[in-house]
Amino acid sequence: MQVQVARISPVVMELAVEVGAPEVQAEVEKAYSTLQRKAHVKGFRPGKAPRQVLVRLYGPQVASDVMNSLVQVTLPKALTDQKVTPINQPQVEAGKFDQGAAFTYKARFEVQPEIESVDYEGLDLARPPVVADEKMVDEQLELLRKQHARLETPDPARPAQKGDVVTIDFTLDVAGAPMKEAGSEAVQLEIGSGQVLPELDAALTGKSIDDAFDVDAKLPDTNPREELRGKSSTFHVKIKDVKQRVLPALDDELAKDIGNFQTLVELRADVHTRLQKMMKDQSDTSVAEQIVDKLSEKNPIDVPPSLVEQQCRMMEMELLQNARRMGQRPTQDDFQKVHGQVHAESEKKVRAGLLMAAIARKLGITVDDKDIQKGLEELAVETGKNVAKVRAEYNDPQRRQILIGMILEDKVLDVIEGKATIREGHPEPKATAEVKTDSQEPASKAKKKGKGPAKDSESGSEERR
Repeated sequence: MQVQVARISPVVMELAVEVGAPEVQAEVEKAYSTLQRKAHVKGFRPGKAPRQVLVRLYGPQVASDVMNSLVQVTLPKALTDQKVTPINQPQVEAGKFDQGAAFTYKARFEVQPEIESVDYEGLDLARPPVVADEKMVDEQLELLRKQHARLETPDPARPAQKGDVVTIDFTLDVAGAPMKEAGSEAVQLEIGSGQVLPELDAALTGKSIDDAFDVDAKLPDTNPREELRGKSSTFHVKIKDVKQRVLPALDDELAKDIGNFQTLVELRADVHTRLQKMMKDQSDTSVAEQIVDKLSEKNPIDVPPSLVEQQCRMMEMELLQNARRMGQRPTQDDFQKVHGQVHAESEKKVRAGLLMAAIARKLGITVDDKDIQKGLEELAVETGKNVAKVRAEYNDPQRRQILIGMILEDKVLDVIEGKATIREGHPEPKATAEVKTDSQEPASKAKKKGKGPAKDSESGSEERR
């Protein structure tokens, strides 16, 4: 077997393989021998059909099978001999087949780029402040009060107002035609919460039980049903019930109801600690995001397209999950609108992952059992599970490799941050891909220390969401 290697681009290679005529002839003989034993040919007993008959009946199929077999046997050996590791399935282009001659084929595939050096020192980074003040604590306590509020009928009775929860029945006309499947009964809505169209929300204010009224509104362009997007509509509404939220007093009893607290002072301290940790995580995430951005900008290496597409799919799935958590149902058109930006972000993340893997190799950064144990303990705290359960979950080789990649990536981030120039403050805002919904959320969540680069086949690094 003869092999010639050609690098088509920094991330694409091609092997030209030639299999000698003797090997080809041996594989042909093997194929016909197997075929003769198994073939049922009319007019001949099993195993007795002449070779020339088999060639006439099955020649093209045998040729195809032989070519496939030769590729399956020789390509892995050629890759091993050339010390080449594809990161996607090689695309094979077979040459002309002649059972009496050598067989040639070409295999093209993507590889990681060769990275000789990485410019990662002296990055200019901004670290957002980590200060949870009393105003923030008060706001969180008010949210807790609202979550533990009870719904009561106003006494004396009064019209609905902002903050009330109303129960309605409604039907819907679109472009003047009734939409029977669009109506509903006993729907609960909180006035002023942004749950419904602004026109309907405004019309509910000031209404009382048994009031019936019509509301004209334009359906949003993000409606999951394409034929309804942007259409004029009329809601026929009847108020069935009005309830007000009665907030509990901000006292020791509320603290006991919320959790394992005896006093309001303990609850406030816990809220402050949680806010402080959340802000610290957000600050770390911001720094890590900046590292990914600047590392990619300073080292414009080529990246394998298949890894970028894989990262795109991950980010688009995350977009979909975020939208669903907010009660939205984005369409394919919504994703197409942000695909270009998602693709650019994916390319950057993949590039950063490859660069960070190169830094780890250069500096000899590794992950040992002690690091893994610490990582498992941190995951246990984050998930609320005991360490033994988390360890059992990560005994799976694939999940364990992901964990190792996460730890290795955090170590590299720490190295880069340690050599950076860091100022207190907020970084310059940047555009973020979003699915356009009534309530928007950033396209990607941060992982433990920031937006992680895409999975790297050598380091095991993978984005953590």
